Amino acid sequence: MEEMILKLKQEIIEVLNLEDVQPDDINNDAPLFGEGLGLDSIDALELIVLMEKNYGIKLQDPAKGKEIFKSVNVMADYIQKNRTK
Repeated sequence: MEEMILKLKQEIIEVLNLEDVQPDDINNDAPLFGEGLGLDSIDALELIVLMEKNYGIKLQDPAKGKEIFKSVNVMADYIQKNRTK
């Protein structure tokens, strides 16, 4: 799971162009939106595309996305359980 979390952090940094952020800067349990990493709704769309493209996961319900993108740990756990790629 640690390998998955590191890979996911690297993908988030790359997809969202977080230039001054390193994987170690992202707390696994910190919120991705608001106080934590400070992402916004446009970033959420980018994360949805990332999950679909890299892991074959299609999110049908936007409300579910809010729950999945709570933190890197929650997102990695969801990908582990639902990935098709």
